[in-house]
Amino acid sequence: MARTTHSLPVPDEQAAGTPADAAPESPAPHGGPRPPRTVPGWAWALPPVAALGCFFLYPLFLVGKQSFSPDSGGHSTEPWTDVLKDESFRKALWNTVWIAVGSTAGCLLLGFVLALVIAFVPFPGGRALSRFIDVFLAFPSFLITLALLFVYGTVGMANGLWTDVTGGASGSGPIDFLRTPWGVLLAEITYFTPFVMRPLLAAFSQVETAQLEVASSLGARAPRIVRQVILPEALPSLAAGGSLVLVLCLNEFGIVLFTGAKGVTTLPMLVYSKAILDGDYPGACVVAVVAVVLSVTLYGLYRALVARTATLTGGARRAGA
Repeated sequence: MARTTHSLPVPDEQAAGTPADAAPESPAPHGGPRPPRTVPGWAWALPPVAALGCFFLYPLFLVGKQSFSPDSGGHSTEPWTDVLKDESFRKALWNTVWIAVGSTAGCLLLGFVLALVIAFVPFPGGRALSRFIDVFLAFPSFLITLALLFVYGTVGMANGLWTDVTGGASGSGPIDFLRTPWGVLLAEITYFTPFVMRPLLAAFSQVETAQLEVASSLGARAPRIVRQVILPEALPSLAAGGSLVLVLCLNEFGIVLFTGAKGVTTLPMLVYSKAILDGDYPGACVVAVVAVVLSVTLYGLYRALVARTATLTGGARRAGA
């Protein structure tokens, strides 16, 4: 007699191989896992903004406030009126602008030519000269000025050679231009040219030599290769180096002081003379505020001009591509 066996239904968990005694997971609160806590983005900006406010913006605010605080007490525009109507201030403003613009133009021209030679003209010692530029950037500005005084000063090497040849008295040589605005211009171009060369050398190192070889094989001469192949690649670096040199020249103090050019008064020299020599702190603060505004304005104009030039150049290159 056949025996019928009845089997009990197996739960789905056991059929799938899940242990029967496993406890079901409790649902996460609010329907899902909590996201990890993150710091808001504005909290990361607080430390640098606080440091900028404490070490830069607040002292700048105090300078601006002092420029409206005459020695007689209270707050007025008297310091501004006295400084702006002063002939020495207008002369210092003009000297600052033209020396800075002239130095920047000279640094751009000389730096581009020297970087071009170092990067693309093979000669012994080229790599060592490129490394020396990095060391030159660490030199203080007054050291370069003193070196120029030893060469071109009244009793420098050039005048000494002249007196030896002509038999004249010591210090009677014809070279005495370092005490003029042209001497200041030469010293600033000498000192700040490596600030243009360093980014240019970095940009030239990225230029593909194959482009130069193809242009040369197609019959392009060196001036055309420089103008159409190398110069467009160097424009961003020229803009960076030129803007840096412009701002540094606008606020240069050591070079003007160590050249001994008494007839050359710039805004930094005027701040020094008013604050230290005359004790006119409100007037010095007025000149300082004008120097800051001038630096920011000329820097903005320079960057806008360079950006427009780069845009037009890039547009032309794309149109001709």
